[in-house]
Amino acid sequence: MAGHQLIADQLTILAERLPAPAVDELADGLEETYAIHLARTGNPDQAARTAIAEFGDADTITAAFIRDSPSRKTALLLVTIGPLVGLVWGSVLIGSRVWTWAPPLGGRVLYGAVLLAVVATLLLTIREKRAYRRARRAIVGASVGTMVLDGLMVAFALSSHLAWPLIIGVAASLFRMALTAQGLPTVLRS
Repeated sequence: MAGHQLIADQLTILAERLPAPAVDELADGLEETYAIHLARTGNPDQAARTAIAEFGDADTITAAFIRDSPSRKTALLLVTIGPLVGLVWGSVLIGSRVWTWAPPLGGRVLYGAVLLAVVATLLLTIREKRAYRRARRAIVGASVGTMVLDGLMVAFALSSHLAWPLIIGVAASLFRMALTAQGLPTVLRS
């Protein structure tokens, strides 16, 4: 337990927001900094405030952890390459005259709704500043959603009139699926 209630309060907030190993490490450093300032000043309240100011408050620390988290990095990657993959598929499907053999309207609407949900989740993950665990859960869901959507496009292309331009779209989706799958273990371990 921390030597001062202000320190304990900060650690309680961090424990609600960050993974336990990170909080344990922060607790050690924060308590050590508090002890140094307490020995120097002899004033527990001033030492606690100074230690927290030096370390940063719970909001600042949480925002820094999330900013550098695998979840945010994965979300940024997917948001960056998503429009490129979408452009490839759009060009390929228009060039292949997809409207002459497209799936039923309900399937297209459902696909579009899932795509919008994935994009919204990615953007919210990028903007998250306080909930490390929520960002991790969100990026896992968005990653799985991205791979499912790409898998559906690959399956659609392989089951249809596989003209050579569709191979470009298949390659783009397989590339994004591989990148997404490669990043998931790091996100899950964080």
